[in-house]
Amino acid sequence: MNNEYLYELIEKAKRNDKGSIGKLLTILESSPPEAFKLLDIVLRETKSKAHVIGFTGIPGSGKSTLISKLLSFYKKENCKIAVIAIDPTSPLSRGAFLGDRIRMQEHSLAPNVFIRSVSTRGLKGGLSFAGVAMIEVFDYLGYDKVFIETVGIGQAETDIMNSAHTIIVVTMPGIGDEIQALKAGVMEIGDIYVLNKSDKEESQKTFEYLNFVIESNELVGRLGWRPKLLKTSALMNYGIEDVMNAIEEHLQYIIEHRYFDSKAYLRRKLLVKLFIEKLLIDKLELEFERLNIEETPGLRNQLNVLREKIASSLKELELYI
Repeated sequence: MNNEYLYELIEKAKRNDKGSIGKLLTILESSPPEAFKLLDIVLRETKSKAHVIGFTGIPGSGKSTLISKLLSFYKKENCKIAVIAIDPTSPLSRGAFLGDRIRMQEHSLAPNVFIRSVSTRGLKGGLSFAGVAMIEVFDYLGYDKVFIETVGIGQAETDIMNSAHTIIVVTMPGIGDEIQALKAGVMEIGDIYVLNKSDKEESQKTFEYLNFVIESNELVGRLGWRPKLLKTSALMNYGIEDVMNAIEEHLQYIIEHRYFDSKAYLRRKLLVKLFIEKLLIDKLELEFERLNIEETPGLRNQLNVLREKIASSLKELELYI
């Protein structure tokens, strides 16, 4: 892709041409050299302004439905909103399963909403290079809010701490051992805890336990913020405005305490790490598929072949400097 075409896409995307926005996001997923060109432009010209909100928690807790309801509220405020739904990677196509995007489909035609599903590509931190890079592109394009919904696999998703200004942990009643659910990991990183599906009979017991944990300071908030606990039923449209108000309160807190910009620096540092990981992992997967076990007997020889390929990949980084 030549630079003229890339700049043309960027200019169209700035005018809210959704087709061009989609093409820019595809570049981030499919072509590291072109992604590098795009991000080099974006990061040189952007001072972070978008409020990035991460949604994490156990599968089935209703994160997608909650986001969909919040979109309805924020659309009324004339906010420009992007949603990045981090989905599990398909073992066949290597793409993302689109379940989360389907649940938000009612908003996809709104001119001020853009929804994109992204695969994890097997990374363990819950976020991929493309997912974090998309935050920067949406910020560059003038989006006010960027929602990130993580896979929901549990305690490994702490990369979201370095990507989002505000983290919402969504849980639900009837998950079994609440103490186990609150152990080290994803349940320690929230700014706002949402007990969704609170219309269920057993919800009060779970709410009381979570409230006890927060009140006893077992869940210590980040940056001096005292975590909030809210009850919602996204399906019944209950408690959604309370979540929105809590999000805006947390935003004002981090702005007043000058934490907003520091989060952008952490996110861009993570982006560099994920970019290098992507280059190495993609190269390693390709060379692993090419590895002929019959012609390269012995584990030592096989590892040596892959070691040489990795060393070659590291040298290729010089092409980006």
